[in-house]
Amino acid sequence: LVVQVPYRYQRIQAFLDPWSDPSHKGFQVIQSMLSFHSGGLTGVGLGQGQGKLFFLPEAHTDFTLAVLGEEMGFLGFLLVVSLFGFIVFRSLQIALQNEDFERRAIALGLCLVFSFQIFINMGVSMGLLPPKGLTLPFLSYGGSSLICSCLAMGWILNLDRQLRRR
Repeated sequence: LVVQVPYRYQRIQAFLDPWSDPSHKGFQVIQSMLSFHSGGLTGVGLGQGQGKLFFLPEAHTDFTLAVLGEEMGFLGFLLVVSLFGFIVFRSLQIALQNEDFERRAIALGLCLVFSFQIFINMGVSMGLLPPKGLTLPFLSYGGSSLICSCLAMGWILNLDRQLRRR
């Protein structure tokens, strides 16, 4: 399936060796890595990053984490990852505390979708996974993605509220 469609094959090639064609196939991955690298420990400052201007294509959707890493540095990146980790951990707690199978399945399913989306976007931004085009929940630009993320978190919080009322 991947080999039959040229752009998918190019994404895999860019993932395996971005430096083989740095000005075309590997451009996004290389620019993402450079953005992370230029951020250093504390970053260049909010709004001061250069990668999002013209160097990093789709910085507002696919590579938001790279822009964040450049502007807030490794410490800011760790903060965001920690916040996502807290959200996933808390969602898992809510799922496991529910005794009702249906509510547990809903909370667990939403938590898994949310965590996979975070994991895949982070992997793509750091060059660990091939570019996919998946937004980072709550941070990437994408109206329908933001609405779905908010609805999912609202549903999980509602399940928690119902659990506390019992």
